[in-house]
Amino acid sequence: MSGNPPLVDSHGRVLRDLRVSITDRCNFRCLYCLPETEAAQNFYRGRWATLPDSKPIARDWVPKQSLLSFEEIVRVVRVCVSRGIEKVRITGGEPLLRQQVERLVGMIAGIEGIRDLALTTNGFAFESKAHALREAGLRRVSFSMDSLDPATFRKMTGREGLASVLRSLQRARSLGFHPLKVNAVVIRGLNDHELESLAAFGEAQDLSFRFIEFMPLDSAHAWQRELVVPGSEILARLQARFSLEPVISENRSETARRWRFASGRGEIGIIAPVSEPFCGHCNRLRLTADGRIRTCLFSVQEHDVRDRMRAGMSDAELSDYLTLLVQGKEDRHHIGEPGFVPPERSMSCIGG
Repeated sequence: MSGNPPLVDSHGRVLRDLRVSITDRCNFRCLYCLPETEAAQNFYRGRWATLPDSKPIARDWVPKQSLLSFEEIVRVVRVCVSRGIEKVRITGGEPLLRQQVERLVGMIAGIEGIRDLALTTNGFAFESKAHALREAGLRRVSFSMDSLDPATFRKMTGREGLASVLRSLQRARSLGFHPLKVNAVVIRGLNDHELESLAAFGEAQDLSFRFIEFMPLDSAHAWQRELVVPGSEILARLQARFSLEPVISENRSETARRWRFASGRGEIGIIAPVSEPFCGHCNRLRLTADGRIRTCLFSVQEHDVRDRMRAGMSDAELSDYLTLLVQGKEDRHHIGEPGFVPPERSMSCIGG
């Protein structure tokens, strides 16, 4: 299907980026995604009197037979690439919980036309998988690390894992993964006091360190705007501490505004979808682990390609269906607007 026209939505945005979730399962219970620990519920309940005194949520993971097979994932990716997708990021849940993930990486890496193949992980199991992933063709990896304090890390993620993440970072460096990115979700009253120390760590370790505003994507729907630390506040604090030089990117669809340290080691990025939406340049599609296409992170609709493929849909028909879906891509999310409705499923199910 080479030579097919690119995927262009009704707002003129050309889609180049595909996020592929391969599992909804996760071995962390992050407060901003799956706030199912007692510590997480206490944090929210202590701030919002209206939060119900609920018990931890019973988790129903997607049954294995409902997940896309590796072959089905690769088929969707290949059709998307034939329509101009150039960047593919493997996500979850925690993608390294999917057995033989390195085999899938190799299958995707073999698709001609992919310019950038990356993976996002919480880092807990990366150390043991790193070499196999590198051999399979993975070149970029992003880690989630919201705190350098073991107690805060445990409160935010629901488990002891900081040491594992730090070891995984070093393992990734030793294997030549580049650039090394680390993401931290900033929540007021929880880890916002660590902004400067996290940035200093990024400089010392020569990392691309991303600070992300807290978004309404948690399974308990406990998000409150008052817990968001705006990107402008994050930047002001970091500029007061560090000498930062703006990084000018030619990629208008890039989600992070970036600054490099004057030392030449590492950079910081700020992703501010709540206070400074970048929807006008969004060029992403998302494929969930159970085979739904999402045209926006905050879509309230999902479009089933799994059952269509299993019923005999051809590649050409799948390509035409993608054209139809992309035409309906939302112009923006509606966070903060009257009547905003968060997605029914949490980030773990949608794919980061």
